[in-house]
Amino acid sequence: MKQEALVLATGTSLQLLGEINMSNPEAVDAKDRAIAALVYLLPLVYVLPFGLLLLKQFPFLSIIYAPLAPLITIYYGLPFAGLIIFFVLWFAIVRSERFNYFVRFNTMQAILLDIFLILCSLLMSILEMGFGRYSLLTETLNNTIFLGTLAACFYGIVQSVRGLYAEIPAISDAASSQIR
Repeated sequence: MKQEALVLATGTSLQLLGEINMSNPEAVDAKDRAIAALVYLLPLVYVLPFGLLLLKQFPFLSIIYAPLAPLITIYYGLPFAGLIIFFVLWFAIVRSERFNYFVRFNTMQAILLDIFLILCSLLMSILEMGFGRYSLLTETLNNTIFLGTLAACFYGIVQSVRGLYAEIPAISDAASSQIR
């Protein structure tokens, strides 16, 4: 899917972002592919508490998180680590012209996934007060959020490594609209 121009509606004005080839992996170098794939580790680490019950029931799924153990320890060990990482990614990558559109787009998608997870954690804390931590509803929602985020992150990582844009419904449009 080659797009000659990406046009975004921002209020009543239209902003032309120029030619962006959404399907040419040769246009993205290896460094940019690696950075774009690594940013998906943020939501992958943040979604871990949603999947704890599932990982206890199916321990073989824990192999996914084995390589991330040092990162998880740092992330959950330092106060405000998530917030610090969020602002570093936002200001150092998304709002920086030093990185190409591919890296900024994938970083913005990872940030939006993380914001979605923050909203889900707020909703789940309210539901857990009413229904209990181990009710069928809360366990089902936790598992759905966990598996959906896992799928989105792995899809984003694989597409980034391939040099292709990961088109995640609703999130991709929002990510495109936030990048100048």
